[in-house]
Amino acid sequence: MVLSKIFSQSDVSMHSTFASRYVRESLPRYKMPENSIPKEAAFQIINDELMLDGKPRLNLASFVTTWMEPECDKLIMDSINKNYVDMDEYPVTTELQNRCVNMIAHLFNAPLGESEAAVGVGTVGSSEAIMLAGLAFKRKWQNKRKAEGKPCDKPNIVTGANVQVCWEKFARYFEVELKEVKLTEDYYVMDPAKAVELVDENTICVAAILGSTLNGEFEDVKLLNDLLLEKNKITGWDTPIHVDAASGGFIAPFLWPELEWDFRLPLVKSINVSGHKYGLVYAGVGWVIWRSKEDLPEELIFHINYLGSDQPTFTLNFSKGSSQIIAQYYQLIRLGYEGYRNVMDNCHDNAMVLKEGLEKTGRFKIVSKDIGVPLVAFSLKDQNRGHNEFEIAETLRRFGWIVPAYTMPADAKHITVLRVVIREDFSRTLAERLVLDITKVMHELDALPAKPSSKMSINGNENGKISGSLEGKNGTVVKKTAMETQREITTYWKNFVMAKKSDKNKIC
Repeated sequence: MVLSKIFSQSDVSMHSTFASRYVRESLPRYKMPENSIPKEAAFQIINDELMLDGKPRLNLASFVTTWMEPECDKLIMDSINKNYVDMDEYPVTTELQNRCVNMIAHLFNAPLGESEAAVGVGTVGSSEAIMLAGLAFKRKWQNKRKAEGKPCDKPNIVTGANVQVCWEKFARYFEVELKEVKLTEDYYVMDPAKAVELVDENTICVAAILGSTLNGEFEDVKLLNDLLLEKNKITGWDTPIHVDAASGGFIAPFLWPELEWDFRLPLVKSINVSGHKYGLVYAGVGWVIWRSKEDLPEELIFHINYLGSDQPTFTLNFSKGSSQIIAQYYQLIRLGYEGYRNVMDNCHDNAMVLKEGLEKTGRFKIVSKDIGVPLVAFSLKDQNRGHNEFEIAETLRRFGWIVPAYTMPADAKHITVLRVVIREDFSRTLAERLVLDITKVMHELDALPAKPSSKMSINGNENGKISGSLEGKNGTVVKKTAMETQREITTYWKNFVMAKKSDKNKIC
């Protein structure tokens, strides 16, 4: 007699993952499912969807670190379950953070005594760091105004239009007016002279950028300091400077140590830097350092009783992981000054290889600078061949490269730029390969039928068309300038690419 056994549908041990019922049915996407599923199926389903993401190392849009040594990966995994805020339970982690703060403060030439501890804190990226620095400036300004019997309800901060969006967030969230210095063509950073002109008695600080996200350029903090010193002397104000060194803080000290941008300048009162950018740590860690205790108002600091001793803390976030702080300490002691200098040298050299390769094509204008963040920002020289930077960015994705195309901020919006960020894991071979692929893309686009501007559609024009002329009074035809035509074409492609991305984002 043959005995047989019927297995229940829930018995998945008899089936491969892809033959089980769990991958044959669509899972709920917006509501928690009623029943559990096996761990193998959950892993496989999520892993399969993640395969459609871009490859982090080919994401040349991001400044964020995408590679670390296996030993550091292990330290991160071993500490991923530690909550940094539990200082009583994890005192060594707290000590490692304090060591990092002091190392970075010395790197930025903070005026510390032989045994004096630096003033600073680890944050969740530079965004939190900027919020904390801005709050310190606002509170110190308010205290001074109150002591003088003056109104303190209209604080402002002066920046360039090239600042990262976190500055706009700070201004909006904490009710501070943001006074921006507009950019101009071929000058894509804050003009120190124009910035100082905007300073008034309500200015809590001027924010300078060491490494603009637009083209990597360092702003002239030394000139800003000198001009502001003169204005402070004339007016009797004491307007300070904050340096947003999110990208450049771990670059300038190693490649251009003689460059004065840090605490060597008397008006620089605080500096933020992203450990997860050129600090060489995975995403999630930033740092803010103050010049001295006097620059951080005491009322903003919370004091925690730590095993009978005082543990001061100044953060916006409460719970956060310890792993990135530990990883930062690993990098600082593992690489040391010599190691960081070698990494930054290599990044800079690879940026020059890419720059020279693009220049040899004869098709691109380089808008980035040799002294700055190791990136290459470039735009097309000839806009009359029927394609532009947005097309190049889209076509490069077929080769796996993620290269952003974007327009500059106000008063240079007609300029479109492609940007390639060179990180530690972007090798010489990849730089050379990217030049070859960009050259292939240009040949492909050149081979396409010409797209006259009169045939291109754009929102806002009659019948949705871009034309090479405008109809004037009495039916007369006025020929558009090359700049007007270029702006319309740029707007068209920007809208086209954004629409495609929006359509993709609708698919869940």
